[in-house]
Amino acid sequence: MPKEIVFVIPVFNDWESAVKLLQEIEKVIPERSALFLLVNDSSHQVPDLFAFSELRNPVNIIELSHNMGHQKAIAAGLAYANENCVTEYLIVMDSDGEDQPLDIPRLLTQAAESKQVVFAKRFKRSEGLLFRLFYKLYKFIFVLLTGKKISFGNYCVIPQAHLRKMVHVPEIWNHFSGGVIRSGIPYTAVPTQRGKRYYGQSKMNFTRLILHGLSAVSVYADFMAIRLILFSLFLIIVTVAGILGVAFVRLFTRLAIPGWATFTVLGLGILLFLALLLGLFLLFNILTMKTQKTIIPAKDYADYIIDIKKAGAHE
Repeated sequence: MPKEIVFVIPVFNDWESAVKLLQEIEKVIPERSALFLLVNDSSHQVPDLFAFSELRNPVNIIELSHNMGHQKAIAAGLAYANENCVTEYLIVMDSDGEDQPLDIPRLLTQAAESKQVVFAKRFKRSEGLLFRLFYKLYKFIFVLLTGKKISFGNYCVIPQAHLRKMVHVPEIWNHFSGGVIRSGIPYTAVPTQRGKRYYGQSKMNFTRLILHGLSAVSVYADFMAIRLILFSLFLIIVTVAGILGVAFVRLFTRLAIPGWATFTVLGLGILLFLALLLGLFLLFNILTMKTQKTIIPAKDYADYIIDIKKAGAHE
């Protein structure tokens, strides 16, 4: 039966929060029909299906074959929804409560008006100072290496028309929001405030933040490689000019200090060698990437789903 809204929510060992989240969602959309797709990213905990029995909307728990990580779980859920669900809008949320259900009506209104993918942009974060500084550093490096800004996470509303395009974008397999930016699918962002976890502690730490940042940058691996190759060429030009300048000063002026030219040329030569090595390494990686198989979520997602469990109020 068609649903007005389908929710894709990745879950890893956070089932208590997931149940609470679905209850809160139903409070803010009392007149809308929904389907909740919980993507179980190979949790160690077994979900209690009875815990969803009080919900008025059905719940499908998509069991993945192994722990694939947050971003791939989202991509698999989106591809499953695209093939198996009929809906006006699809909403991606985290399961812990930090994506506040109270923002859903506003995001849906913006999506209906703009006909775009609407992301929730957190204008205020509640983590510690050190974490926030590293998060700003991550966003700065992303801009530096890719030339693009990223200021939002996974929480968004996707109109059905854009979902059909999105699941054919290979980059969302590594990083969902970065893949949307790369795809050219129209999007906008609405300021929201980060909520508090319902239960437990946040799983995001410095290690996960670094991995998340690397996944985001990997979406633009070819752009990044070209920028770094240009940077290495710039270094080569500068070092060659430096060596020629040292030779000119040493041979045609009296400014040279005994021994300085040898050490300067040696230092510049090492820099030249490293710049050449960097350029060749990046060129090799670009050529290697062209030979690797690209995962397209719409075509490959089923290989990673081993079961669908049903809970809640099913027709």
